[in-house]
Amino acid sequence: MTPHLLSVDSLSRERVEHLFQVARQVEPIAQRRQVTRVLEGAVLGNLFFEASTRTRVSFNTAFCRLGGSVCDTTGFTFSSMAKGESLYDTSRVMSGYVDAIVMRHPEQGSVSEFAQATNVPVINGGDGPGEHPSQALLDLYTIDKEFTRLGKSLAGAHLLLTGDLKYGRTVHSLIKLLSLFDPLRITLVSPPGLEMPDHVVDLAVSRGHRIERRHNLVSDFHDLDVIYTTRIQKERFTEEMTESFTGLTRDFIVDRSFLDRHCARDTIVMHPLPRDSRSEANDLDPDLNGDPRLAIFRQTDNGIPIRMAIFATLLGVEHLIDKERRDVRWFVPHKIGVDDADF
Repeated sequence: MTPHLLSVDSLSRERVEHLFQVARQVEPIAQRRQVTRVLEGAVLGNLFFEASTRTRVSFNTAFCRLGGSVCDTTGFTFSSMAKGESLYDTSRVMSGYVDAIVMRHPEQGSVSEFAQATNVPVINGGDGPGEHPSQALLDLYTIDKEFTRLGKSLAGAHLLLTGDLKYGRTVHSLIKLLSLFDPLRITLVSPPGLEMPDHVVDLAVSRGHRIERRHNLVSDFHDLDVIYTTRIQKERFTEEMTESFTGLTRDFIVDRSFLDRHCARDTIVMHPLPRDSRSEANDLDPDLNGDPRLAIFRQTDNGIPIRMAIFATLLGVEHLIDKERRDVRWFVPHKIGVDDADF
């Protein structure tokens, strides 16, 4: 079978665990303590027809950390598709130039259509309100690492997903991925009209997970292990929704006060980013910066080893990594961010 990563639906628990094993293997390289050249000579084509900073640069970095190089295309208007070229033709042309492709597109299903024309590995970097499989993998990898640090088990954990659960593709993929594992308790909190799609909820329930829906955070959440909050995806709203949506109220805000009043001392807080730090946006509050419970930057850092693992496995070089690594020769800071937790 042609190796693509288009949806978490294609992942088994065994494959996820193998990817995590490879990610742990490449962490010293991702953390700039070692280097490898297992993909020397390979070229990645990054096709981003929708705005992206973190995902695009993260994929670029992951490929380069394995020794490869990157060709970037950003923006629909700068592509041949603006001239009427089909996804099929674009796929076949690009596949003649590069060894792997990451694609982001605003239309759901577009990346899968693109992948049908090529035997070169294609990774879904986000298709509209559809899925974001690599984000789900790095999210679960983050939860696994945080739980290991805290001495917790994923089985039976309580997760709160809040924000835009209708158009937030990261939470769609995350719930599907979590549903592969032992039963969890998942609470969904979203404004009216932005609820998690029923088919995603039904899948998790069919696999034994306990799902609860609420419409605000005015509750006691002292047993929460993870809070995963997302911004409102207004770019995906219809004109009618844009006119009727008045914005989030304080009933949906995760800030230091909410954590201190309603959550356990070891609750971890995640967000796929970008977070809208403007006060009127009512997104994840910046007053959590410097709080060790805030895992969002550890989360983004984890994107590098996960995406390295994806490339290494799709291109079949994971067995070469331990044979081809050496220590770096340049300065690497002990802590990347000034507010990073010591651990």
